Amino acid sequence: MLGAILESGNVILKSPLIETILVYLRYRLSILRLPVLQMLTYPQFDPVAISLGPLSIHWYGIMYIVAFGGAWFLARYRARHSVDQWTAEQISDLVFYGALGAVIGGRVGSVLFYNFGRFIEDPLWLFRVWEGGMSFHGGFLGVLFALFLYTRHIKKDYWTTIDFIAPFVPFGLGAGRIGNFIGGELWGKPTDVAWGMVFPHVDQLARHPSQLYEFSLEGAALFVIVWFFSAKPRPRFAVAGVFALGYGCFRFFIEFFREPDSHLGYLAFDWLTMGQILSLPLVGGGLLFLFLAYGRPQKLATN
Repeated sequence: MLGAILESGNVILKSPLIETILVYLRYRLSILRLPVLQMLTYPQFDPVAISLGPLSIHWYGIMYIVAFGGAWFLARYRARHSVDQWTAEQISDLVFYGALGAVIGGRVGSVLFYNFGRFIEDPLWLFRVWEGGMSFHGGFLGVLFALFLYTRHIKKDYWTTIDFIAPFVPFGLGAGRIGNFIGGELWGKPTDVAWGMVFPHVDQLARHPSQLYEFSLEGAALFVIVWFFSAKPRPRFAVAGVFALGYGCFRFFIEFFREPDSHLGYLAFDWLTMGQILSLPLVGGGLLFLFLAYGRPQKLATN
């Protein structure tokens, strides 16, 4: 019995999620200049969480379940405190449409924005999703389109619905960045900062753990900002504007620390990346939404 307990405890401690949390805590301690025992090294995670015969469940897929499950829970909570009336069935359908738009749009965006040349050579690669490749900006457009169709179906105001969902989107973004970290992808540029991390599957250089930067800013920080901003009634467009502006600025900033895609590199000025170009419309859109919300008299329409 004691042996079984110790073995189960060992399995839990070796979980990629637990190891990711421990690595993140060490990263935070390094920033605070508190003593760390040794240089941060990326743990060689097994990307497969569960194997059942020919069926394999990857950690990245689990993070998608966490993201959409968390969105459903937070949407139900917001619905109970919203001036707009949402039924439980509508919330479930809303999350389903959003998830569908995020997955399809994310895949199409990755192919068109980042791998268009490969798509031209092999159009069927678009459907081979198991080979990887998702784009937030494509997923964002996919969600906007999916919710446009859904709000027309249930006869709800489109932009009020976008304001409604904006506060829990960063939760999903944060889960996705943890998935990136566990998958050992989207690492940062070489650095000599105290919290630099060696990714052995890349090289032996200490690099920025940019996935954790993105989790901290695009996920945790943006969630806190948008969630508490939306806690009080706000004009139409305001909550969506804060989200778009916040994400665009955070993503543009983090791209300075993230290794650009090897097949794209820098697109201009020896520093401008595709992620920064795609984030500029979000910054502009966020400013426009805030102007529409506060630049003219409007009744408070969302909370």
